Amino acid sequence: MGESATIEDVAWASTNTPLTVSALNEFCTDIERLFRINPMLEFELWDSRDENHFTFAGRNISQEQPFDFQFELSVRKLGNGFRIDYDKGIKSSTTFTIEPAPQGSKLTITDSYERLPPEERSTHIHEVDKSLVLWSQYLQQYLVNWQRWSRFRLWRWYMRRVWQPMKPAGRRITYMLLWISAAEIALIALGAAIYFIEYA
Repeated sequence: MGESATIEDVAWASTNTPLTVSALNEFCTDIERLFRINPMLEFELWDSRDENHFTFAGRNISQEQPFDFQFELSVRKLGNGFRIDYDKGIKSSTTFTIEPAPQGSKLTITDSYERLPPEERSTHIHEVDKSLVLWSQYLQQYLVNWQRWSRFRLWRWYMRRVWQPMKPAGRRITYMLLWISAAEIALIALGAAIYFIEYA
């Protein structure tokens, strides 16, 4: 389960995860993966200068009118997580807070919109990222699957080399095709079983 809120120029979403605090901290060191899990972001460029500085360009489809962006990201570690600062745009930072929870850990994502003076923010309202709650939900589902399947090398390879580079639309299409294929295999198996019952 997750929760979210928007207070003045700060928006946040929180979700429980099955990972321990240390495991979640380790998972979150892959900044690119965190952003790629967001289903509202289409990547055009991700370039790493070092482990704490990145160039990120793409399209945000969370608004009714999608908008393009290009940011320089700077990552700063905090006592209970880390903060990502943006060099421009209406959003000034995204903070990931990691805390212990009864069944694992709790991850809270906080977007701050404090860079621009209040009188200028209304002219950039179309750049507000509305994906926060959905991003939190997708992260929770990814982490549940990570806890369950990450010990298998083939699963990790597929998620990193195939799933992660896909655009969100490509992932949805692949998911539907896999379900259709599974249904077809099940029908073939059912037909074969009926045949052997009737004629074997």
